[in-house]
Amino acid sequence: MKVDLRRLLNTLNLTTPAGLLLARAGGCPVEHGPDGLLLAGGWTFPLPKAAAFTVGNVILYRDRVARSFLPGPDGPSALLRHEARHAGQYAGLGMAFLPLYFLAAGLSRLRTGDPASGNVFERLAGLEDGGYQ
Repeated sequence: MKVDLRRLLNTLNLTTPAGLLLARAGGCPVEHGPDGLLLAGGWTFPLPKAAAFTVGNVILYRDRVARSFLPGPDGPSALLRHEARHAGQYAGLGMAFLPLYFLAAGLSRLRTGDPASGNVFERLAGLEDGGYQ
């Protein structure tokens, strides 16, 4: 999906504004990242337990993974590419992504014992890029 289209859709479907509200609630400074993404570091709330998660075009992450977002000589990091794919999923599904994601995570936990390996959204975003087995 084209970056500008993803950014527009995630603004119109209100997922990026929701992500910005979460960043503000978590006291996370927001900076511009590559490909129209917004990076909000310093997430300290206990949930979600993930090192990073995306809402619209906003990627919220814990300080321990800050270096994982730095682009290397070959471009964006694997984790950043993974989270960017989730931003594309939000562009296609809007707010419906959230309940569908949690349903997929629950079904994955029942089938595989973990919320990611059988989760269609994580699989499409690239399990290995996201740091999953």
